[in-house]
Amino acid sequence: MRLLFVTGSLVHGGAERHTITLANRLAERGHDCRAAYVKPVHDQLSRYRIAEVECLQARRYFDVSALRGLKNILQKAKPTAVIAANPYALMYARLAGRWARSRAPLAVVFHSTRVRNTREQLQMLAYRPLFWSAECAVFVCEAQRRHWRRRQVFGRTDRVIYNGVDTEHWRPWSAAESDRLRGALGFEPQDFVVGLSAVLRPEKNPVQLVEAVSMLRRRGVRARALFVGDGEMRGALEERARALGISGDVTVSGFQQDVRPFLAACNAVALTSTTEALSLAAIEAMALARPVVHSAVGGAAELIEPGRNGFVFPVGDTATLVGQLAHLARPGAWERMGRHAREAVETRFSERTMVDRYEQLLSGLEMGNAHDNVRTTARAY
Repeated sequence: MRLLFVTGSLVHGGAERHTITLANRLAERGHDCRAAYVKPVHDQLSRYRIAEVECLQARRYFDVSALRGLKNILQKAKPTAVIAANPYALMYARLAGRWARSRAPLAVVFHSTRVRNTREQLQMLAYRPLFWSAECAVFVCEAQRRHWRRRQVFGRTDRVIYNGVDTEHWRPWSAAESDRLRGALGFEPQDFVVGLSAVLRPEKNPVQLVEAVSMLRRRGVRARALFVGDGEMRGALEERARALGISGDVTVSGFQQDVRPFLAACNAVALTSTTEALSLAAIEAMALARPVVHSAVGGAAELIEPGRNGFVFPVGDTATLVGQLAHLARPGAWERMGRHAREAVETRFSERTMVDRYEQLLSGLEMGNAHDNVRTTARAY
């Protein structure tokens, strides 16, 4: 297959990382994969392992010169399928495809349930016809698919394909390796370290974990927080830690190209988000044999079996979050649940399974498009 992947940018984010992984893996399987991104944000460019990656250099939300650039790519590459990540990239891919008179079927992979304000609500209304015209809309969990269908967002066909991670790359670290990393980060063997791996944006709600650590310490648990990432909420969480008198128990690593050593230094991982679809960060932590305590958003219930490989708590319910983390801090609890977390990833959320399903989907779209072209040619004669 000749495949073109389109993203809005290459900012640090799960949708972009997912697209890069998919393009790299399908290229390894012998497919001709190219990529384009709309805005000149290049944070993850080095992750691509394919030769043809082009920035469209958009300087504004809708940039005709960027659209023309994508049209030219479509005319030159003649892809057999186009895959857009999220609605913004979908808009460019659909409009450029029509301008180029491309017959390539278009699939959109939607990674979010987040609509932050009135402007984004209006944008989603405008995006809906673009979804309806897409040959396939892929959602990353069933809860997300239901959420958007209720809001009239769907493609000509819909699929749910779970995110997956490379279980060889995301392998559990040995106890000796983890202890060494903990020491390097200033943690004591008796500390119960809770990680949160994310861009520190408001919807990730990182301040809640700071408050949970403070409450755990008042209960006698030697809890400490490790935030693996950076972002606009860093100042707020550090200020809250100072106000609670636990600045020494809260560490922010900043952005990391490889988060594995930092997660391996943790005993458990928390996701305190107010909105998610299906968190790659959660799957990565589980693959490293770390139980995840996840707010009840998106596909959390499809990912986590409460009491076996993690816990799910109501959004904003810090008392329940604290109780679940306290349970994991008991002797042997996090290790036992971490093993079950790893098993869940191996059986349901592996990268190989994810790529297999996308390959089957895209092959089906390509074959269906070829049949349509044959029928169109036959009618013309």
